[in-house]
Amino acid sequence: MLDDNSVVPLDMAAKIDETANFLVSAKWGEVDWPPPFGRAAYPEEALIREMDGRTGASLKLTILNDKGRVWTMVAGGGASVVYADTVADYGMGHELANYGEYSGAPSTEETFVYAKTLLSLMLKYKHPDGKFLIIGGGIANFTDVAATFTGLIQALQHYAAEIKEHKIKIYIRRGLRKVKAASEKLGLGLKVYGPETHITAVIPMALGLIADLPEPDLSEACGPPKRKMIDMTGRKTNPKVHPKPPAGTKHTLITSTPETTCIVYGLQNRAVQGMLDFDFMCKRKKPSVEAMIFPFSGNHYVKFYWGTNEILMPVYTATKEAVQKHPNVSVFVNFASFRSVHETTLEAMNYPNIKTVAIIAEGVPEQQTKDIIRVAEAKSVGLIGPATVGGIKPGCLRIANTGGMLDNIVMSRLYRPGSVAYVSKSGGMSNELNNMIAQQSDGVYEGVAIGGDLAGDRYPGSRFLDHFLRYQVLLGEVGGCDEYDLIDMETAMAKNKAMKEAGFYVPESFDKLPALVNQVYTALVENGDIVETPEGETPQVPMDYTWAKKLGMVRKPANFISSISDDRGEELKYLSSN
Repeated sequence: MLDDNSVVPLDMAAKIDETANFLVSAKWGEVDWPPPFGRAAYPEEALIREMDGRTGASLKLTILNDKGRVWTMVAGGGASVVYADTVADYGMGHELANYGEYSGAPSTEETFVYAKTLLSLMLKYKHPDGKFLIIGGGIANFTDVAATFTGLIQALQHYAAEIKEHKIKIYIRRGLRKVKAASEKLGLGLKVYGPETHITAVIPMALGLIADLPEPDLSEACGPPKRKMIDMTGRKTNPKVHPKPPAGTKHTLITSTPETTCIVYGLQNRAVQGMLDFDFMCKRKKPSVEAMIFPFSGNHYVKFYWGTNEILMPVYTATKEAVQKHPNVSVFVNFASFRSVHETTLEAMNYPNIKTVAIIAEGVPEQQTKDIIRVAEAKSVGLIGPATVGGIKPGCLRIANTGGMLDNIVMSRLYRPGSVAYVSKSGGMSNELNNMIAQQSDGVYEGVAIGGDLAGDRYPGSRFLDHFLRYQVLLGEVGGCDEYDLIDMETAMAKNKAMKEAGFYVPESFDKLPALVNQVYTALVENGDIVETPEGETPQVPMDYTWAKKLGMVRKPANFISSISDDRGEELKYLSSN
């Protein structure tokens, strides 16, 4: 500051939003990004980064300690944080060798290269006590787990002899029959668990801190876990009358009903079919998706299944026409890419009947996200995302791929409402909450993944606070500050820095969360706050033929055959000769 009140900057630092590169790269020119952790990248890290740039999936790998004993191969960004934290909680942080994740439906080949790269790093140095490889992740929303694990099996086959020589123990928490079969064939002794086992339960087993749990019978069909109702003999069973919750913020979402409908922006046939199957399973009277928007073709119809029947879904070129022809729609599910999501979202919010917007895209520039939030607040529109998988209200509405495949919808009892609601940042970890809540209580009442992460998308359209007044479970991620906003609002004790001091139930680690949920739920039932109801019949939805064939569950005879040639062998034969 000079005497004439002018300011001369002597030094400064600027933060660059890498996600805005597609907007201003011509102005920036070549940016010399500093190396992470102050060192040059390992060749293996550079390989995965290059592959990540070529694919629509997400592939990340950072080497923390190449001589470490504990290695992880985790599906999902939120799950990767949970696994790393749990390893550190058990006192093995100094042995944690890597941090990374694979998600976004990588192909078999991409998963093979990723797993092969990871195994090659593990085999670089021998340790007299052996090493551990923990393979896991959250329950998939849309990733083809069968395809990714095929790539993993190929990598295990490639290094089977070296894995035995280096005494590497492998624990898997995302079990498939083919993985167990490959383990037995290769003699690797893999321990394979499924979603009935808590996501981080394999970590203390792998580290030898607790005895190995019995492996599940993966040949049995999955179904919802058996639930034993809490014995209320001699206790009051009338639910307490609770006061009406205070008014929400301008970003508070309007709770869905069985009549809520939406428009989907983008030709996302697989996601829409999943939403319709969920609707049918919930016994909705009509589909939750009324129309789709795809600006790169003329108006037309797309065929979907409603149970066993086929229906036609209108696809419009313009948002204006879609909203005008479907005035009862209140939810806008935006699958537009990060390049066009700003303009498409702002256009949707111009129509007063749109009350909730879900933005699926990741990597939205922060300035555009803030602009969307500002407009949504002015128009009192609820936002989910960016970088979200969506949300779910059992019995009412499923946004996009939330809840995963139909077998997980059944296993987590998402076809009917329970008593526990949650809000999460991570989409993959929200599926884990669905699963865990179904095992430890009577199920999910409503859940939403608000999106956002620490590597971009730092400004989700709604915060924990916007949902918390009616929610009971909060799942954050390391580095955020929304939890502190909640402490201030919930208790008016602005200087309290710990959620426990503010009256929250806080587990010591994520590994202890299931027991805590069960404890709180049981207390609410015993106090008469929740009245349990008997479990009804599990609904059935026909499996899609293409998916069933891919799983090897059905076969179909050929429509056309030739009787003039013998098609056994590699070459056709005519008159008994090649």
